[in-house]
Amino acid sequence: MSVRGADLATRARPETQRFQFGPWILTSVKSHILTSEGPARENFESQLELPQVPEMIFADNILKLEHQNGFGVNFNSLDALKLVDAHHDPLKVAVSQAWQEARADSEIIKEVVKPFDWTFTTDYKGTVFGKEGSELKVSPTDERIDIEKLKVREKIIFYDEILLFEDELADNGCSILSVKIRVMPTSFFILMRFFMRVDNVIIRVNDTRLYHEGPSKIG
Repeated sequence: MSVRGADLATRARPETQRFQFGPWILTSVKSHILTSEGPARENFESQLELPQVPEMIFADNILKLEHQNGFGVNFNSLDALKLVDAHHDPLKVAVSQAWQEARADSEIIKEVVKPFDWTFTTDYKGTVFGKEGSELKVSPTDERIDIEKLKVREKIIFYDEILLFEDELADNGCSILSVKIRVMPTSFFILMRFFMRVDNVIIRVNDTRLYHEGPSKIG
């Protein structure tokens, strides 16, 4: 196998890490950027209404938190992009036109002239799942994360950061969705952050935080 072939083969193998914290199994998967063409790309885009997707999509990257009883939550790029407004441009500023002009050679832009959120802003909070046939309900609560406990310096026994997608907005800023997890001896904390900046116009941050206290079981 050539050096280039070996490199491509290495890139093709996802990096998977697992960690057990009491009854919870934490799994992180990191892989390469979704290719610009081919069946995988076509399948991914066919599940979205967006006429254009971010420049860098990590379609196989995922952070999964699963309880031993079969329910949990995962974070992935496809479900996040499904929540991007595919029919309206909520940020009609000069750079919006610049973004379209920068992609003037794109067949999609030529054929589909309709507004959509070109900043890829998403209010995604994760994908909740349960056992097949079961219905898992999420309800509002007045409970809040104890920030003071998070400030306590504890040994970090597991950490990972997973990038889900990124776009430079035609050199007019950036749009990034990533998720981080850190596990301490007495708790774990997950932070998913959508960060968007349009130069000289706006900065937007959407954070989702998950925190759980309990004794870990390292086995």
